[in-house]
Amino acid sequence: MADLSYLDAIILGIVEGLTEYLPVSSTGHLTIVEKMLGLEVDDPAVTAYTAVIQLGAIAATLIYFFADITRFARAWFHGLAGAEGRRNPDYGLAWAVVIGSIPVGLAGFILRDLIAGPLRSLWVVAAALVLWSIVMVVAERAHSAFERRGAVRGEHTVTPVDGLVIGLVQCFSLIPGVSRSGATISAGLMRGIDRVTATRLSFFLAIPALTAAGVFQAVEERANLARLGIGPMVVGLVVAFAVAYASIAWLLRFVASNSLLPFVWYRVGLGTLLAVALAAGWMTAT
Repeated sequence: MADLSYLDAIILGIVEGLTEYLPVSSTGHLTIVEKMLGLEVDDPAVTAYTAVIQLGAIAATLIYFFADITRFARAWFHGLAGAEGRRNPDYGLAWAVVIGSIPVGLAGFILRDLIAGPLRSLWVVAAALVLWSIVMVVAERAHSAFERRGAVRGEHTVTPVDGLVIGLVQCFSLIPGVSRSGATISAGLMRGIDRVTATRLSFFLAIPALTAAGVFQAVEERANLARLGIGPMVVGLVVAFAVAYASIAWLLRFVASNSLLPFVWYRVGLGTLLAVALAAGWMTAT
């Protein structure tokens, strides 16, 4: 396979940055765009690049939430050191992130061959885009029920149990088309957590999950990644970083006063269009 061009890298960087944190599936969109660019989506190098480019979005998250991350880290260490620190609400939230990051890490490692192989099919992406949209609708209705009862919870009420539940649901995001943010935000809403807090928690959970995936793929597939070209890879990471930073700011403003339903309609439309294109033979699944 030919090296990745700089234009390909820029396009993929934009797609990654736009879709990593929106509940529309970055992996699904990257797979679709890679196919449209003529790349082999089941090629080990392309699969690895899809994971590695996420590090640009992670860097954006670390910088955007640096103050929050350091606050949670201090609370966690203080809580481990003594009972007084454990009374800080940030201690429970920090544990939620730690515990919530474990399931997807284990599942991703155990199922890595399945994820990089059979699941890298556009039929899987099309089905997941539509089917997970149903879960998002259910989550919105559950959240509305919490609102009617006045039982919506904020950031200081997040517990390790919330983290475990959301972390388990995050495992579904290993299926291209589901969306990691779509899974975690939906789980948060169904736990009665307010939209902004659920979205912020989704960002925090992304840091260990995506960093581990990106670093693991970079090390394991370093020979294959070299075939794509180091220069284009760096360009893709930088573009992903810049676009993701802007996407984070926009999404936080959006969810403060809007539901996830606009994303649901987009997902259903894209999934249906993709299925039609595959069935008509306009695109191949891999």
